[in-house]
Formats: sequence, C-alpha cells, structure tokens
Amino acid sequence: MDELNALIDAVRDVCRRGGGSAAVRTAITAPGRYDAELWQTLATQIGVAALAIGEEYDGADATVRESAAVLTVLGETLAPVPMFSSAVLATGAVLISGDEAASARLLPGLAAGEITAAVCWAGAAGWDTPGVHAEAGLLSGTAEYVIDGETADTFLVLAGPGSVTLHEVSASAPGVTVTPLPVLDPTRPLARVQFDQTPSEILPAPDDLVDRFRTLAWAMLSAEQVGGAARALELTVEHTTSRKQFGRALAGFQALKHTMADMYMRVETMRSVSAAAVEAVATGADDAAELAAAAHVYCSEGYIAVTGDAIQLHGGIGITSEHDIGLFFKRAQADAQLFGAPHRAAGLITL
Repeated sequence: MDELNALIDAVRDVCRRGGGSAAVRTAITAPGRYDAELWQTLATQIGVAALAIGEEYDGADATVRESAAVLTVLGETLAPVPMFSSAVLATGAVLISGDEAASARLLPGLAAGEITAAVCWAGAAGWDTPGVHAEAGLLSGTAEYVIDGETADTFLVLAGPGSVTLHEVSASAPGVTVTPLPVLDPTRPLARVQFDQTPSEILPAPDDLVDRFRTLAWAMLSAEQVGGAARALELTVEHTTSRKQFGRALAGFQALKHTMADMYMRVETMRSVSAAAVEAVATGADDAAELAAAAHVYCSEGYIAVTGDAIQLHGGIGITSEHDIGLFFKRAQADAQLFGAPHRAAGLITL
C-alpha cells in the first residue's frame, strides 16, 4: 500500500509540475490534442507505461491495480495523455492475445514510452460489431471512436466478420487513413481510422477476446471516473466555501450541504464498486465480467450525477468554458458511452 500511495503521489506531482489545468487547455488545442511532454515524463521518470508489462519485456511486472491508481489521478487532472488508450487498452490487448512474438515486438517499446498504440474496435453503430473486416490478413472498413488514434504509432484492430480476430497494423501502413473527430470531451481525442486492403499481422487470440477486453476496459475506465468525480466534488466544496451570499458562505446553507453530502456518498460508493472490479480483473476472478459491467453502470451514472450537481452548485460560472468544472461534466457524459452504454451493460449483471 505504501508503494501504491507513493506512485499516486508521484503522478500527482508530475501533473502539477506539468502545468495543471492551464497545460491541459493548451494541449487540447495543440497538434494531436495531447500533452507529449507530460506523457514522456510520466513514461520515462515514473514508468507508468510499463506497469502492466512483465519484466521479460522490460516492464515493471506490476498489476492492473497500479495502472488503475494512475488512471484515477489522471481522471482528477484530465491530463490528455495516452495512458488509458496505449498503456492500458492496447497493452491489454497484446497481453490477452498471449502471443510471444507480438509481445516481444511491441511491449518493450510501449513500456518505454517510445511508441504508443491504439485499439480499433467500434463500427458506426457502436462496439457490438467491429467496423473493420479481415480477409486473408487484409483489413477493410472503418473503426470509429479510436481513442488517441491520431497520434498512435500502431493500431491493434479487432476485426470481423464472424469470430473477432486481432490484428497489428502500423499507422503508416498502406491503406490507413486517420481522421480526427470533433468531440464533446476535448480532453479525450477520438479519431476515425479507415483501412483499405491494408496488410496486417494476425495475432493469435482466445475465443473470448472481446469479453475479456471489454471487462478490462470497463473496470479501468471506472477508476478514471472515480478520480474525475472526486475532483468535481473537491472543486464544488472549494467554490461553495469561498463564495458568499447574504453574508454567508454558500457551503453554510443546509440544502447545499445535503447536496454535497449526497455527492460525497456517491463518490465513495463509486470508489468501492470500481475497486472491486479492478481487483477481480487483477486476480482473474470468475465474476470479473459482471463486476466490471456493474462498475461501468454505477460509475458512469455516478459521474454524470456528481458533475451535474457540481454545475448547479457552481451557478452561472459553471456553464462557462473558462471554468474547469465544465470539462469534468463533458468527460462524464462522454465516458458513459465508451465500449457500450450503461443500459446495455446492465443486461450483463446477474450478481
């Protein structure tokens, strides 16, 4: 636990020294819409990209618990870095495949932060059906909502039709076209990646690739949502404590106290639900898929509720683009739709 707390403190310190909110706003308008300098510092000085990777591939040989802790901090800061997309999702796809050749080829570079990768999965209708088809190793079609796709060096592609297969493609391969997408959440860049008879390296993958990958994605996303909700609550407390009305701090009014107490209880419950899902994934528990689905449902709805209350308690300033609370509200709305909306995930829960 001491080592985990030290990791959390180190990541927070690096994000703070990297410029905090001002740096986030600068990065999201820069080419690629991400903070390259902050990512290199996190990857090289803290080693966040290496956490989930084994020592045999130059990794830290940690677990998803440590990666989840980092995501929680990044959720607090909304730092636009490819931790979730590359160090968690793409790395996770390679690890789930279990292919030694692909691991040896990709993981050392990912661990060092020398390259980044992004997962191509969703079609135009969402994540139930891949947008890319594979035939004889050639990929055609369009992957939507690719997180950090415009800056990735490599794509890990989940392709149909029929049984989903896993493919590795260089971003510079022939037939690959990457188009940045307009987004609700400016701190989470998305891209459309099109393939036109693009040659790929086929990675062996288990039959339950999609289920295992979605479980990982939902569990780890929930950790980030916890961090964002906690920070939204903190900003709200700071605002209502410092602002006065009728000669009293806003935080002194009973109705506002009750709202913030409800927000606090929701955040802490989110924290518990997310922790259970992450632990289940880390240990390979039989109920990991259901716990991850539960975390997606509860943390998505909780994040939306907390940031919605935060906007209300901030008053008029809360709906301005200058205040950070609006960024958290947008992140909450966008996160809820990743890898399948909460109402779809609820159907997977039988706990």
